[in-house]
Amino acid sequence: MWNMMCDVMPTIAEDSISQRSSQFSGEDANFEQLMVSMLDERDKLVESLRENQERLGDTEQRLKEVEKERDSLHRQIAANLPQVNRDCSAPDFLLKM
Repeated sequence: MWNMMCDVMPTIAEDSISQRSSQFSGEDANFEQLMVSMLDERDKLVESLRENQERLGDTEQRLKEVEKERDSLHRQIAANLPQVNRDCSAPDFLLKM
């Protein structure tokens, strides 16, 4: 059993400590750059979300205005058109008012 462990476990060189510290500092720099990139991307996404929410609010407001205008036009058309007897054959668009 002990022989198997020795075969499997790599030997540790004396200078590996300095190699590890330089490796970790490189990994730390990569990790830090990754975090900065992720934060930048998050900021862009948050800004894009804010702009889209604002645009959605503007669009919803415009929709309400257009619906009011449509309803007003329907009332004007209904008031100015002669009344059509529903038993008669009238175009569908007139019956929807």
